[in-house]
Amino acid sequence: MYSRSRRFFSRLARSVGAALAGLSIAASVSAAPTPNTVAGMPPLVNASNLYGEAGAGHFSPAVKNALPRIYVPNLRSNDVYVIDPATFKVVDRFRVGYSPQHVVPSWDLQTLWVANNAEGRTDGSLTPVDPKTGKPGKEIMVDDPYNMYFTPDGRDAIVVAEAHARLDFRDPHTMALKSSLPVPECKGINHADFSIDGRYVLFTCEFGGKLAKIDLVKRKVVGYLQLDRKGMPQDIRISPDGKVFYVADMRADGVFVVDGDSFTKIGFIKTGVGTHGLYPSRDGTRLYIANRGSNLVHGPRHGKGSVSVLDFASRKVVATWPIPGGGSPDMGNVSPDGRTLWLSGRYDDVVYAIDTTAGTVKGIPVGMEPHGLTVWPQPGRYSLGHTGNMR
Repeated sequence: MYSRSRRFFSRLARSVGAALAGLSIAASVSAAPTPNTVAGMPPLVNASNLYGEAGAGHFSPAVKNALPRIYVPNLRSNDVYVIDPATFKVVDRFRVGYSPQHVVPSWDLQTLWVANNAEGRTDGSLTPVDPKTGKPGKEIMVDDPYNMYFTPDGRDAIVVAEAHARLDFRDPHTMALKSSLPVPECKGINHADFSIDGRYVLFTCEFGGKLAKIDLVKRKVVGYLQLDRKGMPQDIRISPDGKVFYVADMRADGVFVVDGDSFTKIGFIKTGVGTHGLYPSRDGTRLYIANRGSNLVHGPRHGKGSVSVLDFASRKVVATWPIPGGGSPDMGNVSPDGRTLWLSGRYDDVVYAIDTTAGTVKGIPVGMEPHGLTVWPQPGRYSLGHTGNMR
C-alpha cells in the first residue's frame, strides 16, 4: 500500500513539475524581451509599451509647479498664444522670433523652447519659456531651428536645420554648437522618432519622399529609404512595442508602416486627406492621426480636415472624426488625462480641442497660421523633443 501511494505521488509530482515548466516556457515566450538600451538612457520599464511611463497621471516631480497651459506658436504673426485648458480661453500672448514653428519641451522638462527658424532669413532663434510662469526669456540665436529633438541620454539637443539638410548637436541648456551632421539626401528634413533602445533615429524627408536613418552611437547616416517618390512624409511615431514606425504622408493620405531595424517599408494604411501629425493615446493603445485636409503646403481654409484613430494592436483605423464645417488639424498633443486631443488648425487660425471619447470639437481662435503647439505639463520622465515625444 505504501509503495503504491509513493509511486502515485511521485507521478503526480512529475506531472505538476512538467506543467509548471510548460507554463514557465509559455510565459517566457509571450513576455517581450527588454532591449539593451544605449548608455545613459533611462531604463525601459515596459518593453511592450514604451509609452507606459507617459500614461495619465504619471507626472515627474520636475513638472510639479508647471502651469497647465497650451502654448501655440503662430508662424505668420510671430507670436505665441497661451490657452488655459480649463476655460478654453486665451490668457496670454507674447512675441517671439521670426517664423515660430514648434514649442519643444526640453529633455529635463524644465524649459519649453520655441523654435523660430526664420524661413528664408538668417536670424533663426530659440526662445526659452519658463513653464512655471508661462513667460519667455531672452532668445538665443541659432541657425535655422525648424524643429528640435534630444538624444535619449539627454546629453545633446538635436536642432533640425531643415533648409541646410543638417542636424546640429548642441548643448541642451546653452544651445552652444557641439557638432553637425549633414544629411544631404534628406530634402526637407523635419520630424523624427527614436528606436526603442535609443541607438538610432529615423527622420522624415518632406521634399524627397524618403526617410533617413541616423546611428546615434556613431553619429553617422546609415542610409535612406524611399517611401514614395511623389510623397511628402511628415510626422513619424514608433509603435508601443518598438517593432514598427508609422510615417504620415501628406500626399499619400495615409501612413506608411516601416520596420526600423531592417529599414524596410512593410505596409500602408489609408487615413484622410493631408495626413500630417501622429500622437499616441495616454494608455498606448491608439494613435491619433491628424489629416490636414489638403495635399498642399499652403492649403485653403475649411478643407476636408479630420482625425483618424488607429488601433495599434490591429493596425486598423477604428474611427474618423471630421472637423465640423471643414478645417486643417496639424500638430499638437494629448492632454495629461488623455481626454482631449489638442491640435492647431494650420490654415484656419484656430486651435481644436477634440474630445477623445466622442470626437466632438471645440475651436479657439488664435494667431496667424498656428503650427506645432504643445500641451504642458505632460506625463513622462523625459522628453525626446518635438511637441512632447514623452517617455
